[in-house]
Amino acid sequence: MSSDLILSVEVEAPAGTTWLALTDWPRQSEWVLGTTVRVLEGNGRSVGSKIAATTGIGGVGFTDTMEVTAWEPPLRVTMRHLGSLVRGTAAFQVVANGPTRSTFVWAEHLDLPFGLIGRLGWPVVRPAFSLGVHQSMKRFANFVQDYSVGEQ
Repeated sequence: MSSDLILSVEVEAPAGTTWLALTDWPRQSEWVLGTTVRVLEGNGRSVGSKIAATTGIGGVGFTDTMEVTAWEPPLRVTMRHLGSLVRGTAAFQVVANGPTRSTFVWAEHLDLPFGLIGRLGWPVVRPAFSLGVHQSMKRFANFVQDYSVGEQ
C-alpha cells in the first residue's frame, strides 16, 4: 500500500533563489526538522546522484538514502527512496509567482513499510509526519528569504 502527501508554501523569493536554496543539500539541516543531509555519490545536482538524509532526535533515528531520478532546474527534482524503511518517490517543485515570489511544493509517494502494521499505523503516523513537513516548509520560507547564492 502507498500513501501520498503533497504540501506547499509561498516563498518571498524569486524561483531561481528558491531552487538554489532548496537544492543546497548540506544546508537542509537549517530548515528540515531534526535532519542532516549529505551527498553520497555524484555532485547532488544530476540524475544518479545519491543523497542521505539522517533524521532523528537524541541519537535515535534513521537514514533515508535517495537517488536523483530527474533534475530539471530551476523547476523540479525527483528522487527515489532506496531504504528498507522509507520507499517510494519524492518530488520538490518550484513554481514562479512573478519576479519576486515563488511556491515550493513537496510531494511524497510513500510505499508503507511493515505490511498490515504499516497500513494500520499510517493513519496515526501521518498527522505527525505531515506536521513535521509543514513546519519544515515554513522554516524553509524563512530560510530562503535570507539565502545568499554565494553561500553554496
